[in-house]
Amino acid sequence: MTRSWTLPILLVACGVLVAAMLVVRGSPGVAVPLLVVFVLLAGLHSPLAFPRSIGAQEAQERSAVDGRPVVYWRAGCKYCLRLRIRLGRNARRLHWVDIWRDPAGAEAVRAANDGNETVPTVVVAGRPHVNPGPEWVLAQLSS
Repeated sequence: MTRSWTLPILLVACGVLVAAMLVVRGSPGVAVPLLVVFVLLAGLHSPLAFPRSIGAQEAQERSAVDGRPVVYWRAGCKYCLRLRIRLGRNARRLHWVDIWRDPAGAEAVRAANDGNETVPTVVVAGRPHVNPGPEWVLAQLSS
C-alpha cells in the first residue's frame, strides 16, 4: 500500500521544499502557484485519481457476471493515467485492480505478460490486452 503513495508524497515534499526556499528568498508570489502545481501532480499520480480498486478475485467474479473489462493498474504509471483520463466518467464502468495493493492482481498480470508487471493490462472475456488504446477499451464497454 505504501508503494502507491511514494511518488505523490515525494512530489508534495519537493514542492514544499522548493516553495519554502522561494519564500525565504522573498518570492512568495512564485512559491504558491508552484506548490499548487506540485500538489496537483501528486494528486494525478496517486490512487485518488482512479476509481476504487477491488481485489483481483472479486473483479474476475464481477466481470463474469456483468461482462465489463478488468483493468490492472498501479499508481505512478503514466500509461494507466493516460487510460484513466481518456476514459473520463466511463472509467467507473470498469473493474480496477491495483497490482501494488493486491498480490493476486500482480500475479495475474505477470501470468499474462511473461513474468512482467506491465500495466495497464485490460482483461476482456478472459483475454488479456496489454496497454490497449482508450478508444478500444471504450468500444469494449459498448459491445
